[in-house]
Amino acid sequence: MAKVYSNVTPKNDNLKPKDETVRFLLNYSKALSVINYNKLKFEALLN
Repeated sequence: MAKVYSNVTPKNDNLKPKDETVRFLLNYSKALSVINYNKLKFEALLN
């Protein structure tokens, strides 16, 4: 495994997603359907 030699942690205070990214994720989650059958899970995109 690679060793991290930096002690400085990056600040994530001002990470804001673009409106386009949020819209894409919301539309994707609306189209995603998970079907449970016995012990199996099937994922389907309903487009």
